[in-house]
Amino acid sequence: MTKTANNAAAGWFSPQNRKETVAGLLFIAPALIGFAVFVAGPMVATVVFSLMKYDLFSSPSFVGLANFEAMLDDRRLWKVLGNTAFFAVFAVAGNVGLGVVLAVLLNRNMSKTVQYAYRAAFFFPSLVGLIFVAVIWQFLFQRDIGVINYYLGLVGIEPVRWLSSARNALWSVIILDIWKNVGFAMLIATAGLQSISKDYYDAARVDGSSSLRTFWQITVPLLSPTILFLLTMNTIGAFKVFESIIVLTNGGPGDASRSLVMYIYEQGFKSFDMGYASAISLLLLTITVIVTAIQFALSKRWAFYE
Repeated sequence: MTKTANNAAAGWFSPQNRKETVAGLLFIAPALIGFAVFVAGPMVATVVFSLMKYDLFSSPSFVGLANFEAMLDDRRLWKVLGNTAFFAVFAVAGNVGLGVVLAVLLNRNMSKTVQYAYRAAFFFPSLVGLIFVAVIWQFLFQRDIGVINYYLGLVGIEPVRWLSSARNALWSVIILDIWKNVGFAMLIATAGLQSISKDYYDAARVDGSSSLRTFWQITVPLLSPTILFLLTMNTIGAFKVFESIIVLTNGGPGDASRSLVMYIYEQGFKSFDMGYASAISLLLLTITVIVTAIQFALSKRWAFYE
């Protein structure tokens, strides 16, 4: 046994294995350095700064859990947290629900040329920069000269204050997000649909199953792993919403459309309270992890793997 282990160790440290090991480390070194610099390092720094009072100009001082205690009395924090949760629920539901419906419709019998044209049309917004899209939608949402209110006026609807109303501002951001990201959800759902065997649909057709029943009893269960992936990725993305709000409403009116990430940015780089911003960042990380864990735990009841 000892002789075998010694031989294995000798083989592991042989010149050939050492060369292969060094070559492998060199290949993965850029990824490891990038992870250390842009992921692990900032995460460790966030944890450390969350326990300190630090304004970027003077030396940080240790304050223990004071930043976390301050969050309990911060009413604006709970307001923006509510905004973020509201945005996540409706943006994720819109992106995933509409993306799956579009994928099912575009997967029906039609010429390949028409399919490619529709997919390109819906996927195109995903390729355009978010800031550029937000600037365009800012003009579309204008009360007096916006295109949306113009068409609403043609059917007798009074002009809507999309961006200046506390009731509508967050909905405007949700509409923009769905328009921007539904194409990506549609593309992923289409790939999931095309992986489902045609035999299931042939059997359903022989049994005389209706289109709606086939959708709920065959398409949805077999597409459930793809739907879980879309729910997870869109939820994580929704909690990080920032750029579209900055351009579209700047968080207003008041705090009506301010998100948690935007609040973190303001606390860190406008109020220069990096300690408090770091503590809120950890709160956001904790919420994201908990929501993702709940999604995976509940998926055992509805996600089906062949």
